[in-house]
Amino acid sequence: MTIEELYHFFEQHPVVTTDSRDCPEGSIFFALKGENFDGNQFARKALEQGCAYAVVDDEACAKGDSRFILVENGLRTLQLLARHHRRTLATPIIGVTGTNGKTTTKELIAAVLGERFNVLYTQGNLNNPIGVPKTLLRLTREHDIAVVEMGASHPGDIRELVEIAEPDYGIITNVGKAHLLGFGSFEGVVKTKGELYDFLRGREGSVVFIDCGNEHLRAIAQGLSLVPYGVGDNEGLCAAGEVVTCDPMLTMRWRHGGGEWHTVPTHLIGAYNIYNMLAAAAIGIYFGVSQEQVCHALANYVPSNNRSQLTVTPHNRLIVDTYNANPTSMAAALNNFRDMEVTPKMAILGAMRELGDVSDEEHRRVVDFLMQNGFDKVWLVGEEFDGIECPFSKFHDVEEVKAAIAQQCPEGYHILIKGSNSTRLFELPALL
Repeated sequence: MTIEELYHFFEQHPVVTTDSRDCPEGSIFFALKGENFDGNQFARKALEQGCAYAVVDDEACAKGDSRFILVENGLRTLQLLARHHRRTLATPIIGVTGTNGKTTTKELIAAVLGERFNVLYTQGNLNNPIGVPKTLLRLTREHDIAVVEMGASHPGDIRELVEIAEPDYGIITNVGKAHLLGFGSFEGVVKTKGELYDFLRGREGSVVFIDCGNEHLRAIAQGLSLVPYGVGDNEGLCAAGEVVTCDPMLTMRWRHGGGEWHTVPTHLIGAYNIYNMLAAAAIGIYFGVSQEQVCHALANYVPSNNRSQLTVTPHNRLIVDTYNANPTSMAAALNNFRDMEVTPKMAILGAMRELGDVSDEEHRRVVDFLMQNGFDKVWLVGEEFDGIECPFSKFHDVEEVKAAIAQQCPEGYHILIKGSNSTRLFELPALL
C-alpha cells in the first residue's frame, strides 16, 4: 500500500495510536517495535478495543482480517504518513531544538502565539522519531501554525526529524554538554543541533530565530535569514531584555527594537529563563502578536513537569528542577541558587547521566562549585559522586535519600532539587 492510499484511510479516521491500551473509537493503530516489545502482537487487541484499522509489519499478524494493513516498516510508514499530511495541509511549522530549555521555550512560544492564532504544539516531550510524527498527525485545517520540538542524543537525530516535519522556521535554544556518550564530544552536539539550520538553509523563505549572544550558534548560522534576540539593550534586536529580579521568581523587562520597555513578572525560577522568554517574545513579534499580548502570555505561563518549579510545603520551599540534568543546566541552576538572597540553603543533587569519558570531570566540577559557595547542607545522589572527596552527605540512590529525610526531617530550608530524570529525584518533593 502506498502512502497516498494509506492517507485516504487516515482522512476517514484522523486519529492514530501506538498504544493498544489507548484506542479511541475509529482510530488507526500503528504497530511499532522496540528492544523489548513488538506492537504487532497487540494489533488484534487494538482492533478489539475500537481501532478501525491496524498497520502492521509482520505478515503473520495480518492474516484473517481485512482491517490489518501490511507495510514494510511500521515506524517508517508512520513517519512518511505524517510528512505527507504535513505537506497536504502546508501549515507553517516552527522547529525547536537545543540542549537546554527547548521544552520550556516551545511552551512559551505556543503561549505567545496562542494570543492570536490557533496553535498546535508538541505535548510533553514527544520530541523523538515517534513523537514528532504523532504531533504532526494531530494537525487539522483549523490550526494556523505548529510548534514542533525536536530532541537528539546521537548524530543524525535532528536530520531525521526535520526531514519528517519539514519546518519553515527554526530555533536552537543553545548548545551545551549533554548526551556526550552519544554525541562523542561538544562539537558533535553543535553539529547535530545544527542539522536544523542545515535543513532551513536549503528551504526557500525559511527564517531562524537566534540568540545573538551565542557564539556557537552564530558560527553555524551563515547563509540564513536571522531574527535576533538577546540579553542587553541592543536596539537592533527583535526582542532585547534583562533580568530585573530573581527572588526566586524571575521578573524581566524587554523591548522590541528601540521601543518602550515592558516589565513582566513570571512564574519561572532561574535567571537563565530570560533567554527562553526573549525567544518567545521575538517569535511572537515576528508573527504579529502585539507587545501587550506577548507580555500577557509570558506573565501567565506556569511551568510543569518539574521544570523550574517553586513548590511550597509546610516545611520548606523547594526549587524543583528534576526533569533532567547536564553540566550546562546544572551550572545554570547552581549559579542561580547561589545568587538567590535566601537562607538557609540546601541542595539535593542527582548524578548527570550519559556523559561518557567526561563524567568524572564534570561531577568533580559540581563538587568544587559546592565547596566554594558554602551552601548550608548538600546531599549528593548517585554512584558518580562516590570517588570524589568532599564533606557532603552521599547517597547511592533516591531510596536512601528518602530514609534520610524521614530520619532528619529537614525544615526551614530553600532546597534546590536537580538531577537526571533516571535518579528519580522527582519522588522527593512530596516528602519534604
